[in-house]
Amino acid sequence: MTQLTLESHRQQFPALTRKAYFNYGGQGPLSQVALDSICKFYTAIQEKGPFSLAVGGWLKQESQATRGVLASELGVAPETLTFTEDVTVGCNIALWGIDWQIGDHILLSDCEHPGIVAAIQELQRRFQLEVSVCPLLATLNQGNPVDVIAEYLRPRTRLVVISHILWNTGQVLPLAEIIQLCHYQPGGTVRVLVDAAQSVGVLPLNLAALEVDFYAFTGHKWLCGPEGLGGLYISPEARSELSPTFIGWRGIRTDKTGQPTGWKPDGQRYEIATSAYPLSGGLREAIALQNQWGTANQRYQRICHLSTKLWQALGQIPSVQCLHAHPPAAGLVSFQLTQGMPHSEAVQSLETQGIYVRTIVYPDCIRACVHYLTTEAEVGDLVNAIARL
Repeated sequence: MTQLTLESHRQQFPALTRKAYFNYGGQGPLSQVALDSICKFYTAIQEKGPFSLAVGGWLKQESQATRGVLASELGVAPETLTFTEDVTVGCNIALWGIDWQIGDHILLSDCEHPGIVAAIQELQRRFQLEVSVCPLLATLNQGNPVDVIAEYLRPRTRLVVISHILWNTGQVLPLAEIIQLCHYQPGGTVRVLVDAAQSVGVLPLNLAALEVDFYAFTGHKWLCGPEGLGGLYISPEARSELSPTFIGWRGIRTDKTGQPTGWKPDGQRYEIATSAYPLSGGLREAIALQNQWGTANQRYQRICHLSTKLWQALGQIPSVQCLHAHPPAAGLVSFQLTQGMPHSEAVQSLETQGIYVRTIVYPDCIRACVHYLTTEAEVGDLVNAIARL
């Protein structure tokens, strides 16, 4: 792809005008075509009649089309996907659907999002579970995450909860090796729940080949889709053991009298009821636009190229310490200011200059997210602005 092509492509994102945006890991900008799709979708529903046979059939077709697009992106069968509002909802479906027994053990890393940690703490309280935390933060530059997880597994470990890309440091975990470790324990299979907030839209993925059990993702970050629509992949083997916790008409089968007779046979069994269906069209348009620019591999290679460029340039500033000792393997570049203003003030100062990054509490650092949409000029602007702090 040429720089001219990228410039033309970026013009389709209103939020990228006159700013250097590095917060894709929080929320990606919505393209005009995706926004237009959502608006047209809402208008069409009203014109046809919101609760009509015509709209009902159309919405079903649209949902299935989006399910197919997501399945293609993730390398899975469409029936393995459940629509959710976001990553946290997806993780909660998996966490609460397991038939927990007193004394069962959950293992999570020390780099998981507070929302997931809080859900596990409540599970621990209600079901008298054992919960432990393995120190993956320390493996960013040395050590093997697989060995650390292996050390913390127990005979009664039922579930390991990790992120594919750690949201605070940007470390890409060796997920295939971790899954193999957990699936072949002497005491039986240990299921793996993955927070994929920072990996879908960044890494080329084939979840079926990975053999992951639960993979919760969102459309509003790196895919640059609308907020409020995400998904959960559940492998067929894991689905056979997972009961629905949130229950509604979309997930059940009924008899001729309308009475429930059981669950849908696929991932829809974990869906509940009415949703903001027009978001589905917006997400499809967002994914299609990204694929127009380049393949998943091409986008990932550009992300790695630009994040390495940013990492190298930051390393030349005496007052900056990058968390990574080696070039990052994805788009998250986390760094610390070793002198000068606090990180929160630095982020505020940068935003007044039209440069958008964020702080992370643990470890205390600033995080910049580099997308394939990012330009080399933006990387240079960020580096120069930090050097002036």
